[in-house]
Amino acid sequence: MTDGYESDFLGNRLPLPCPEREMRSLPYPRFTVLLDPERRLAAVTAVNIDGATLQDLPRTGDWRLDDRLPADEQTGPEVYTRNDLDRGHLVRRRDPGWGPTQTARAASEATFFYPNAAPQAAGFNQSKELWLGLEDHVLAYAESTDQRLSVFTAPVLAESDPPYRGIRVPLRFWKVAAWQGPDGLAAAGFVLDQSDLVDMRDETLAVPPLGAFRTFQVPIADIAALTGIDLGALVEADTLPRPGARESGWRTLDTAGDIVL
Repeated sequence: MTDGYESDFLGNRLPLPCPEREMRSLPYPRFTVLLDPERRLAAVTAVNIDGATLQDLPRTGDWRLDDRLPADEQTGPEVYTRNDLDRGHLVRRRDPGWGPTQTARAASEATFFYPNAAPQAAGFNQSKELWLGLEDHVLAYAESTDQRLSVFTAPVLAESDPPYRGIRVPLRFWKVAAWQGPDGLAAAGFVLDQSDLVDMRDETLAVPPLGAFRTFQVPIADIAALTGIDLGALVEADTLPRPGARESGWRTLDTAGDIVL
């Protein structure tokens, strides 16, 4: 089975977006993680999804460090114990799990390496459910073509992220889904904001009981500016209309029906 993200998966070549600073490139079955060793978190993840052969497998696999990296370059179990932080999958467990059952299971289990996780507040509400289901929604939309997606996801690694147990906890996450539409490459960009759910004053974690995740569809050009990552052809393939001079272009999503594809 081919390891790592495939740039030609959609037919059009779509290179792996890569930050300018030094990264650790970690290929796994059908996806790649670019880890920022200073932040100990992924700056980019990229996965190929074949919706036509996607398997619905039971959850198997345990979180573990990747022995290709020193432990002190990874955000490991010590960050997630005795608090309200989840080990949030960046590449979802199900996304690389397609094709023959044995290879699909191996790919799904590979998503449990710590470089593919980032701390997320444990509160689970409609906005987080929407975030977790974005790939499914775009796959359903793309059924009229070849049911293939390439999805890029990571935390926004901002300097202002609050410190906690030797790392800085990201307050926002970004995602871009790309597919081959009738008129060529198409893409949609999203941001999840957990700022209202994370309070780390004095380096202690507090999760406000009434906090909420906020999910937005945003111009892909804004994601490139926010992260400092060149997203190349994805910017021009954006399905979201370009905002006017006085518009922000960020659309708050309450349901999948609010998404512009």
